[in-house]
Amino acid sequence: MSAEPGTVRPGGRTARVRTAVLRAAGDVLAEQGFDRLDLADVARRAEVGKTTVYRRWGSVTGLVADLLADMAEQSLPRARTGSVRGDLRENAALVQRTLADPRQCALFRAVIAAATCDERTAQALRRFYEVRVAEWAPCVAEGVARGELPAGTDPGTVVRAVSAPLYYGLLTTGTAPGPAAAERAADAALAAAEAGVYTAPA
Repeated sequence: MSAEPGTVRPGGRTARVRTAVLRAAGDVLAEQGFDRLDLADVARRAEVGKTTVYRRWGSVTGLVADLLADMAEQSLPRARTGSVRGDLRENAALVQRTLADPRQCALFRAVIAAATCDERTAQALRRFYEVRVAEWAPCVAEGVARGELPAGTDPGTVVRAVSAPLYYGLLTTGTAPGPAAAERAADAALAAAEAGVYTAPA
């Protein structure tokens, strides 16, 4: 799913500090990777006290977990085109734009790599995608209700099937997917769903 950022939420000093620290953390992840993420360096970049960062986030993994939660909160809402094909293509396009953005792409690759060897980061990444799948799953449920997809189609599985080839392509080729790949991923997931591949077992 995508983390394409929206606008920064208004707030007082605490919100401003969180915004600055998470932005700095994202910059370090994108530029240097998870292994180089250091709370003191993040505090320096964000121009806030080290004590504040250590007290609020406690560890690098705690900071990454909050960064992913913030990205999920700020992600753009799902589209409503009136058809399941249109909605799934919009979802795929959003994922594609995120992965084509140099900073966002580098950030996700760093977090995904860290999640393979750090359980807390893995849990945070799973929660991030749970939020994004839950945001887009209703487009599949609505497609079932309109008769576009078979009864019993699993919405979450369909939404994941849209994103999966885009991430796989990025991670195995090192090249971000283009718009044509996004459209192809959406259409393939839809064709499988229409054929009943993603219906829940009886």
